[in-house]
Amino acid sequence: MNLNAQKIFKYRSYTPLPFLLLMIIFQHATIISMIIGFAVALFGEFWRLWGVCYAGSETRTTNGVGATFLVVTGPYAHVRNPLYIGNMMMYLGIGIMSMSLFPYLQIIALLFFFWQYSVIISEEENFLKGKYEKNFENFLNSVPKLIPKITKYENPGLAQPPFELKKGLRSERRTFQAFGIIILIVIIRYALS
Repeated sequence: MNLNAQKIFKYRSYTPLPFLLLMIIFQHATIISMIIGFAVALFGEFWRLWGVCYAGSETRTTNGVGATFLVVTGPYAHVRNPLYIGNMMMYLGIGIMSMSLFPYLQIIALLFFFWQYSVIISEEENFLKGKYEKNFENFLNSVPKLIPKITKYENPGLAQPPFELKKGLRSERRTFQAFGIIILIVIIRYALS
């Protein structure tokens, strides 16, 4: 992993903070924007949780890319990067809720996160190519990177981790906390305006 990609990977959890701060400062929420934005953000969290219930706590590492399994079931049978899709939907949903500098801030944030995740995905895919070779190539050619497809990828017999809701919920605890705090701040700010 090159130095720039390594820094982007390591600090990926902190890059949303400036966007979230701007969304809170310049908030112009309405009841409709709150409802629609919350639904979008909640759907994003669904994608994240579904993915984490298969991939586990390995998704929380900041030291470098790794994978015990080439996960090709659950949401990974529809899109290769469900956690990043979930993150982008959560950020977009919070942006819609707040209506801050709408739609410019939301577009800039989505473009930034698309760039950031593209760098990270490239590094992750290089690792997976080296470790899983032909199996990953088949997966790469069959499952889209960021836009989910309706038909699911058929597992060619690769060992898969089980779906573990309890472990997924435990692993997502920090995300739930951050999500809840931001949503609460947006609601309080709306109520006070």
